[in-house]
Amino acid sequence: MRSGSRNRRPRGFTYVALLIAVATIGAGAAAFGELWSQSERREKERELLFIGNQFREAVRRYYDASPGVVKSYPQHLDDLLADRRFPIPRRHLRRMFRDPTTGKAEWAPIESPQGGIMGVRSLSQAEPLKTGGFAGVDASLVGATRYSEWRFIYIASLPGSPNGSAPRH
Repeated sequence: MRSGSRNRRPRGFTYVALLIAVATIGAGAAAFGELWSQSERREKERELLFIGNQFREAVRRYYDASPGVVKSYPQHLDDLLADRRFPIPRRHLRRMFRDPTTGKAEWAPIESPQGGIMGVRSLSQAEPLKTGGFAGVDASLVGATRYSEWRFIYIASLPGSPNGSAPRH
């Protein structure tokens, strides 16, 4: 008669091994998901910087193209799409971009002290990943705690000053 002790294996071993494997796969998937999410947010920030600079350049072109001696900023963002101050309307911006952080084609215009719109900012209250390392005209974005603090403005220069610089805030 066999006692059966020889063929006996701990019954819970396979179950525990399976739980460990599932937990390991789950942790790996969570880490990958976090990495993918961070990567996607960084891409949206790069896109926001690109689009913001497109608006800044469009405002500069509109301002510089002002007929006559007195230069002016656009009164509405749509003026960048079709500048009707000329017999044949000029396009300073090809299309109204959507804000990559909100997914909407809505921007907060930034008023110029002289009147008109000198730039835009995002409506997003989300916290940016990038808070430093900005160069050139984007240097004013250093330390911003919300995307809505990323201001893309064109400031007309005075003779002898750098063109289009943004003030630090």
